[in-house]
Amino acid sequence: QAQLVESGGGLAQAGGSLRLSCAASGRTFMRYAMAWFRQAPGKEREFVAAVGWNGKTTLYTDSVKGRFTVSRDNAKNTMYLQIDSLKPEDTAVYYCAAGLGGNDYRSYPHWGQGTQVTVSS
Repeated sequence: QAQLVESGGGLAQAGGSLRLSCAASGRTFMRYAMAWFRQAPGKEREFVAAVGWNGKTTLYTDSVKGRFTVSRDNAKNTMYLQIDSLKPEDTAVYYCAAGLGGNDYRSYPHWGQGTQVTVSS
């Protein structure tokens, strides 16, 4: 079973960059696809990006394509989300998740506690 801890969130200006990390514990980390979801105030949790177990396949929601890059380093048991060209609408709590893959939150039984990203205009 994977336990997930996010880090790297914070306050940034529009147009800037952040890199989020998700550290996983547990020997089964490599078996899981990993994903990032986010939840803005007053909105439902939404899918952001996912990466396959070996890092070779990725999936993004349309609104972040070209600005976000998801990756993983299985040797370090860590997944990353590089966020470039930040926009105020990227403000949300970002959660990492481990599971079967895809963009449906129901496919991910393991979740981190979230890290806040706030983008000022």
